[in-house]
Amino acid sequence: MTLSGELEPSSRVSAPNSKGGKIIPAVFIGDFAGPHCAGLFAGKLFSMDVPRTGVKRQKALRRLLWIATAAISVSLVAWGLSRLKPAAPSVEKSTLWIDTVRRGPMLRQVRGLGALVPEEVLLIQAVNEGRVDRILLRPGARVRKNTVLLVLSNPELELAAEDLKWQVRAAEANLKDLQVKLETARLDLRAAVARVESEFVQAKLKWERDEALAKEGLTPELNVKLSRASSEELAKRFEIDKKRLEISAASAEAQIAAQQVQIEKLRAQYELKRQQVENLKVRAGAEGVLQQMSVEVGQRVVPGASLAKVAQPERLKAEIRIPETQAKDVILGQAAQVDTHNGMIPGRVSRIDPAAINGNVTVEIALEGPLPAGARPDLSVDGTIELERLPDVIYVQRPVFAQPNGVITLFKLSHDEREAVRGQVRIGRVSVQTAEVLDGLRVGEKVILSDMSAWDGHDRLRLN
Repeated sequence: MTLSGELEPSSRVSAPNSKGGKIIPAVFIGDFAGPHCAGLFAGKLFSMDVPRTGVKRQKALRRLLWIATAAISVSLVAWGLSRLKPAAPSVEKSTLWIDTVRRGPMLRQVRGLGALVPEEVLLIQAVNEGRVDRILLRPGARVRKNTVLLVLSNPELELAAEDLKWQVRAAEANLKDLQVKLETARLDLRAAVARVESEFVQAKLKWERDEALAKEGLTPELNVKLSRASSEELAKRFEIDKKRLEISAASAEAQIAAQQVQIEKLRAQYELKRQQVENLKVRAGAEGVLQQMSVEVGQRVVPGASLAKVAQPERLKAEIRIPETQAKDVILGQAAQVDTHNGMIPGRVSRIDPAAINGNVTVEIALEGPLPAGARPDLSVDGTIELERLPDVIYVQRPVFAQPNGVITLFKLSHDEREAVRGQVRIGRVSVQTAEVLDGLRVGEKVILSDMSAWDGHDRLRLN
């Protein structure tokens, strides 16, 4: 079937829309506008898109609106989450050390570790070089002053002592020989003096005889002069020999004294060597208990080497080490308590070491009470020194890591004790078991004193 007729391509026909009642334009093209198709298109028209203006702009606005709404929502959610408190971790209350802040008198003390030491310790040293031959006693033995602890040997020293012994005997023999010789010489000199005295007496008598004869004219004057000269000569010789006899006695005494000095010198040397040989038998030197033996059999020792220690176990004192930061308040005479782990001994501070060693100051405590059973030198003890009594302060048991005049963080319990909140506390003076509270806590509040370093990242804890 052929359709005839034409419509202009630009012709538009409007038909009602069954849904919205709007007029939708329809376009009939070419042969479809013929008379044979008039009935076909009488009830139905072709639908076509209607161009609309501003659609892209509306879509962009809607997209921006959605993006802005999403961004604001995310920001609000993030802000809300940031305002929420983190969930507090749970901690078993029974595992914590909790104390209540109190007010009242506080005893301030310092504590240190140490040991019991003898008040007097006798250090026995080697006097001479030698080799240890025998050890007769071991540490713990009760000794007296002359108790032999060990025996040394030194053949060279023993030989030198024996040589000096014979030198002394030889010198004593020489002294006796000298005494005999001097006595003989003195007797000879006395005989010579006697002979000169006799000759002087004879010459004097002859002079007197010739003088008497000369008065009678029986002898020449020359004989008288000769007799007188001979008598005067013998008189002078007699005086000289008498003085020589007197001097000989003093000379003999001087020679004997010099020989005796030589003997005494040799005797002193021999006595020294003999004492050195005797010292090879090492003795205790004091009554007490052998505390330490520092050598073994066969060991070679030199002069001054430490051999043993002897102490009196009944007279002990305590030496404790106090941290140098706390020792500044320790003074002589302060009361103290020494714990031997088998009993308490009262005492007082008797000496404070002026120097600090490895961050500690050594303090000596004189014991004033009886020693408990088992107390002995080098026994480990704990010493507590009473520094002062504070009459009225706010205090709590000493927290872990608390230092004098410092600021620490502690967890404070809530009223229902189901939660703990971290806070800063200023500490004043501290003692062994207590610490003064200057700020941050009130009387009656409860705090956790345990080491809470495992919860450093949390400010609140939930207590179970």
